[in-house]
Amino acid sequence: MSQDNMIKFECTECKKINYFSRKNKKLLKTRLETKKHCKHCKKHTLHKETK
Repeated sequence: MSQDNMIKFECTECKKINYFSRKNKKLLKTRLETKKHCKHCKKHTLHKETK
């Protein structure tokens, strides 16, 4: 994967980076938020895109 399009998802509760994904930064200007399973919290939490 190209490093230009890579984004990191951080858990809002424990603040650990759990997931990586990619997005088209030219089309999507806002930061993504998804509910994903955090292996550290052991539950589904909101994950936000970091820098």
